Amino acid sequence: MDRVNDLSALLTDEGQALLTRLRDHDPSQELALATRLRRDHPADLVSAALGQARLRQRAVAKFGAEDAYRMYFTPNGVEQATRRPVAEYRAARFTALGVRSVADLCSGVGGDAIALARAGIRVLAVDRDPLTASAVRANAEALGLADLIEVRCADVTETDTSAYDAVFVDPARRGGRGRVFDPEAYSPPLSWAIDAARARPHAALKIAPGVPHELVPDDFAAEWISYGGEVKEAVLWSGTAPRAVTATLLPGPYTLTGRGLPNPPVRPVGRYLHEPDGAVIRAHLVAEAAEELEGGLIDETIAYITSDALRPVPYATAYEITDRLPFGLKRLKALVRERGIGSLTVKKRGSAVEPEEVRRRVKPQGPNAATVFLTRIAGAPSMLIGRPVSASAETSEESAGTPKSEGTS
Repeated sequence: MDRVNDLSALLTDEGQALLTRLRDHDPSQELALATRLRRDHPADLVSAALGQARLRQRAVAKFGAEDAYRMYFTPNGVEQATRRPVAEYRAARFTALGVRSVADLCSGVGGDAIALARAGIRVLAVDRDPLTASAVRANAEALGLADLIEVRCADVTETDTSAYDAVFVDPARRGGRGRVFDPEAYSPPLSWAIDAARARPHAALKIAPGVPHELVPDDFAAEWISYGGEVKEAVLWSGTAPRAVTATLLPGPYTLTGRGLPNPPVRPVGRYLHEPDGAVIRAHLVAEAAEELEGGLIDETIAYITSDALRPVPYATAYEITDRLPFGLKRLKALVRERGIGSLTVKKRGSAVEPEEVRRRVKPQGPNAATVFLTRIAGAPSMLIGRPVSASAETSEESAGTPKSEGTS
């Protein structure tokens, strides 16, 4: 397990030299490296430096190498920190609202505080964990943002935010047994965060993307955010448009706004199948995506959209469907063998069969590639075979066709 000691030793000249030396170290060779380093440095310092070096390597995916190798982390801080592009997007939203100061409550290692400060916003970063607060302070110094970020080690529920234009609250959603799904079990609870938000002109509350829509207060807007196709978080905004529901895709940003549309109609499978981004699904905006795609659902309970024409949108990935079959792994195995498919991507929605089981039993071999969707069509277990639509196909669509069908489904 990663262990990071008091950061003060790492901030000394000796600690800084060790961190520089360990920047590109190989964790698999760590035991031998630690033995060598302990000949010239205190054992506690070596352990702290190695722990911090591991955390920095993990943090590159979220913060980028330029920032990650200058910053300081805790194990929980790396795990729970906001990815830099997401934090920058949120800071830009605050700036567009005219916000000039933010109380960042439950700041963690400071990912959001850094983005806010870089946007020119004055920040109070509050965290009750002394080591985490030390990390925020060290990060502000390392990145040249100390003049804009004030760090306070305190209980956020006892913090006066009256001097700030807005609050940002990122409550802890992990406990001793892992993820916490009940918003009232967050630390602090969501109800407290909502009250804190209502006390300021503007606020953003970061919550788990699986939060039930009925828990969103009527005076808040709700936004679901994905990055690179992976849903990262939901955010409740106050001081904006009440009851607005949006899905935002990063990089971009591309934002789809709810219009209160009824459920899309169910229709026969057309030439194209569209897989909505997870943020669109979480935000319950499949109907809005379907309208833009001029499509309908393949089943009233399945979030796959089908259409005859191709209308590329950023909110859904398009596949050209070549075959529609009743579900059956023997049938799929025969088709894969006949077409020399060695790279088989398996997607499922509304099916109990696991992709790993499909690949194990079908045993794809050959030079070609395909995607199979295990799903339901008008209530019947079915398979759709296809391939992702290429950029060239999006700009130059071939003559319309319909997928081949075998039997009924």
